This record gives sequence, C-alpha cells and structure tokens, in this order.
Amino acid sequence: MAINKNHEFEDLDNVKCSIVEKNVSANRVQFLKELLSFNKYEVVVVDSPAPKAAAEAAKAADEIGNVIAAEPMAPSTFTVGVTDLRFNPTNAVFGRSLHTTDGHVVTLAYWNQEEKVSDDSVPYFM
Repeated sequence: MAINKNHEFEDLDNVKCSIVEKNVSANRVQFLKELLSFNKYEVVVVDSPAPKAAAEAAKAADEIGNVIAAEPMAPSTFTVGVTDLRFNPTNAVFGRSLHTTDGHVVTLAYWNQEEKVSDDSVPYFM
C-alpha cells in the first residue's frame, strides 16, 4: 500500500471504519491485525470486491454460457480497517505512535514488512 493516501473511511461489515489498507494478502492481514490489536485498535477485515475487469469478464462469460469454473480464480484480497475513526496509518507510523510486541517503535520499513525487527535507534526518519 502506498502510505501517502488521504485518510479514507468505509463501512466494513456495517461498521464505520478508518481504512488501513485495501487489496492486501492474507499474510499482510495477519501482520496488520496482530500489530494493530496489540496497539489496542479494534480491527475489521472484509473481502475486497473483485476487480472490475474480472467481474465484467465473469458476467460476459456467464451470459454466453461459458463455464467460469474452468478459469483460474483471482487471488483473494482483503480490506483492513479499524473502528477508531481518528486512526490514520501515515500519522501512526510517522508520528511513532505504534509499537511492536517487543516494545520498539514501528518504523516505515517494519510497517512495510521490509524488516523483521523494528530498528528504532534513529529517532527520526531519513
């Protein structure tokens, strides 16, 4: 996810949520859910809608009677949100308000899962 998006809101499972990330894999969902839950946010995860092109192709194939099951299914993606409408992922990461389970401040590299351990020894972002 690009971390420079505007603050987004959506209804996920009939709950107004601040969007953390859209179209993420199951592994990314697990990482975000653990991190945000540890930081005392209530996390809501829903399936992302199918891409528009895939949905249109499926509809067209169905109309002409083709079997859709023969085509490979698109990978399942999810939308992650939190119920705290004040939450903004950009502000949370750069404002150093999120912490890992071992007590370190979450860095941008850790948030993007580029590092396994958050190295917060530099008190600012370069």
